[in-house]
Amino acid sequence: MKTARIAPGVKLIVVIDDDPVILDGMSGLLRGWGYRVLTAASGDTALARLAELGEQPDFIICDYQLSGKKYGTQAIEQLRYEYDVPAVLMTGAAASVIGLRDDTTHYKVLYKPVDVAILRSMLISALKR
Repeated sequence: MKTARIAPGVKLIVVIDDDPVILDGMSGLLRGWGYRVLTAASGDTALARLAELGEQPDFIICDYQLSGKKYGTQAIEQLRYEYDVPAVLMTGAAASVIGLRDDTTHYKVLYKPVDVAILRSMLISALKR
């Protein structure tokens, strides 16, 4: 399990992606910003790890296309069934191709390669609530 143990009160970000390189890179970036990070390749794995920790996530970052014909939208909804938490979906595809719109999905969409300034701004804004 890749979860940093930092002082209580530090926000916990869940990153879901089936690419270990992306998980490692996002984890390093977010930890560098002072967050705790839990990484997982699927929504099921993320839920299991959160249950082990006994904690609620503060934010979800999830890839759109996961392995096994699964989608990030499914993983996000899976976690949102248990936790009321903001999320952002990452994708390399054009929004028009996959039919994603902020007003229908209730989460923001980031396009790869992810602009870290935009991601940081999204996190700060969402975590102030």
